[in-house]
Amino acid sequence: MTETVEALFDQGLERYNAGEPAASLLPLFKEVCERSPKSSAAWTCLSWLYLLDDKPTPAYKAAQKAVKLNGQDAQARVNLAIAMLETAQKGVREHVEIAGQLLMAVPELREEVERNFEEGLSRKPEWKSLQRVKTWLLGS
Repeated sequence: MTETVEALFDQGLERYNAGEPAASLLPLFKEVCERSPKSSAAWTCLSWLYLLDDKPTPAYKAAQKAVKLNGQDAQARVNLAIAMLETAQKGVREHVEIAGQLLMAVPELREEVERNFEEGLSRKPEWKSLQRVKTWLLGS
């Protein structure tokens, strides 16, 4: 019996939260995205894992898809901005500004993005692009 996409996604999040390295989770999230190509959350997670695994080009592509599917997803915008910085793309400011507006409008989103910044820095302490976007959005 094949696992449902939702079960795979939840399993991936559990493994991530348990501290499993990004590289070992990439195949699972790629499968989730293949099986559920319209899932913005799956593409957002995939882009984050690529960023953690120092693969900014596929991270950029995955984050673009996430933003295209849900332009109101602050984390997708953050991931896209980080990937754009890491691949020397232009247009970062637009995504940071939109993410900032979303964070001001929805306090729960701000808390989630703050947690993700801390999580990213705990896994990758010298992550300069993440630190820049964090400073732009949160001022610290």
